[in-house]
Amino acid sequence: MKISKIIGLTIYLGTLSIQAQQTQEVEQLKKQLQEIQTQFRKTQDEQQRQIEALTKKLEEFTKTKSPSEKVIAEKTPEQLKLEAELASELSKPAGTNANAASPIVSQTPPISGVPWSPSQPITIARAGSAYMNISFDALMDAGGSTASDPSKQLELGDHDPQTRGFSLRNAEIALDGAVDPYFKGFANIVLSLDNNNETSVELEETYLQSVSLPANLQLKAGQFFSAFGRNNPQHPHQWAFVDAPIISTRAFGPDGLRNVGAQLSWLAPTPIYTELFLGVFNGQGNTSYSFRNQGADNGTGTNTFMGRATTDRTLRGFQDLLYTPRIASSFEITDTQTLVGGLSGAFGPNDTGPHSRTEIYGADVYWKWKPANAQEGFPFVSWQTEGMYRRFGAGSDPTASTPLPSENIKDWGAYSQVLWGFEPRWVAGIRGDYATGNSADGDSQDPFRGERYRISPMLTFFPSEFSKIRIQYNYDQGELFGTEHSIWLQMEFLLGAHGAHKY
Repeated sequence: MKISKIIGLTIYLGTLSIQAQQTQEVEQLKKQLQEIQTQFRKTQDEQQRQIEALTKKLEEFTKTKSPSEKVIAEKTPEQLKLEAELASELSKPAGTNANAASPIVSQTPPISGVPWSPSQPITIARAGSAYMNISFDALMDAGGSTASDPSKQLELGDHDPQTRGFSLRNAEIALDGAVDPYFKGFANIVLSLDNNNETSVELEETYLQSVSLPANLQLKAGQFFSAFGRNNPQHPHQWAFVDAPIISTRAFGPDGLRNVGAQLSWLAPTPIYTELFLGVFNGQGNTSYSFRNQGADNGTGTNTFMGRATTDRTLRGFQDLLYTPRIASSFEITDTQTLVGGLSGAFGPNDTGPHSRTEIYGADVYWKWKPANAQEGFPFVSWQTEGMYRRFGAGSDPTASTPLPSENIKDWGAYSQVLWGFEPRWVAGIRGDYATGNSADGDSQDPFRGERYRISPMLTFFPSEFSKIRIQYNYDQGELFGTEHSIWLQMEFLLGAHGAHKY
């Protein structure tokens, strides 16, 4: 009996001891939390006082001069130091400022006393939060080919190397910035030199894009590349290879699929990233190659496309517009692997007949592996594949030397490329292209038709994020030209900074 009492007393005392210990630990944690909160408030107050003091000093400096004198006079070292300190404070995250809603943080752009360098965009600001960045990018090619004129049958893209020796096919001026709290704008002006060293200028893209629509919607309007697949929306400086894929130029022509119109996109509220696009365009001209495109003069004063005489189909209604839907989804396979897949379409009329229409379908997949301990994005491995099918409903042409019936001209093909970033700034890759189609009446010598494949290994070195040097070999085999070999060296430099592109 005595033993049981002793045991019970021991258990009771032990319970009291544990409860007392837990109570003491809780009090210690509360005390530590209170001390951290007090210190955090002190730090916030001190940072706010520093910002206000620096702002006051800067205002005192600027008050002493008239507006014209401020522009002309050089800033003193003390002014530059104060401006740099103020910019450093303003650039901190809003959470570190006790008054995050202050007009100083939310409306005033950072002021920097550091001179502009080529690694920064030129920023032109105006009242409020509007700004504009200006950048310039140039791609130059040098090399040779067993084909005397690579632009005739091998390099059919407008930004591909065009001749033996040197080519400068893409030098672009990019403008982008915030218009107001509701829109941002972008413009891309491209200059290029032809084989006679004559300069051509084109407004490749210019569009307005919303930034504040509800329900995860975004509207784009102007002239821009259609969101068809992965390669078509990219500018040449984003390409992983020197030239465009064969099936891309066959379906969309030398300039890619771009036109004047509008696009609505919706980010679906799903567990995985899923975005839907619907583009609506005029669908007219060379940049709508497979649609309302009158082609070129055949030497007799008649415009032809696919061997048939064309007529200028006017826009009569919604049925004559070009529609380009797309859906894309991204999956995180593991912490180190990402998979992106998409389906695209393009549907509209063409100019070979009063009721002729074209349909293009596409599927694409992109996979990338990058380890968790990657440095500067290296090493990595990526794989991209894209396939397309085009059905061109060609109208009849009774005026041809041999009258041509109406028929469906079909083309299909794909490309697949693998990139290996094996060392920081070094990327090796290989791409395989294939395209073919059915036999059809018309121009049997059309370089955009017939069976063809190409294999292209390449090596790229990035001295920095603003320049690159790339060498690529092409083995070409085609039904119309046999076998050809080409080697190209490409160099790029960038002044300023382009806006971020989609992953």
